[in-house]
Amino acid sequence: MSIGQDAKRRKAHNAPAAIIIEPHTLVRTTIIRLLQHELAGWDLIDMVSVETLDSALGMDVHLIALDMAGRTLASASLCHDLDFIRHTFPEASIALLSNTDDVLAASQALEMGIRGYFTTSIPIDIALAGMRLILAGGVFYPHPFVAHPNASAMRSKPQNTPHKIIENNTHFMSIADFTPREADVLAELQCGHPNKVIACKLNLSDHTVKMHLQHIMRKLQVQNRTEVVARLGQKATSDISVQ
Repeated sequence: MSIGQDAKRRKAHNAPAAIIIEPHTLVRTTIIRLLQHELAGWDLIDMVSVETLDSALGMDVHLIALDMAGRTLASASLCHDLDFIRHTFPEASIALLSNTDDVLAASQALEMGIRGYFTTSIPIDIALAGMRLILAGGVFYPHPFVAHPNASAMRSKPQNTPHKIIENNTHFMSIADFTPREADVLAELQCGHPNKVIACKLNLSDHTVKMHLQHIMRKLQVQNRTEVVARLGQKATSDISVQ
């Protein structure tokens, strides 16, 4: 929804918000439509450029997705946009939308503190899972070897070979790490919800939730859900050992 009277009204109830900055109307509105289904109850705002970002001041912005619009990460205009986003909403996670599958560009974005790098070649279910992972406190990139010190050498390895990358005590996830359903569970973990609440919200059985949690902990090499949330860059909000 574009900034205007509706956005002013929404500021009052301070629901969590996500902003999509995309110059192409069709792409922008399509993303918003998809997120309206995935993030029911959120304020979803679409903008053509960062120039109107000030209009969202006062809103609880958790995520800002910016289309690179064919620019490189060295582009002065893109750097200006990123600096403006960080200055305006310093607590928000930033994701980039790119039309290229440049592994080195994705690695560079990671080094710049970008929390997500989405390319037009990934399936919609993977993109949505990546978005949920970011909102759960994780980091999403389409390549499992992004940010590895030997990324250029690893590019010759088979694309279907999974790699776990841990750097500076942060687990940089890839599409090979979590299934979309596991990403859903991660998002609920970030909120500190117990198993029964997660099962109810996701329409799963308690047994299935426990199974997903065990898979997540095994992939992250941790012992409990508190460590899961900590590994993803967030502090647990409650005692969340496996129940």
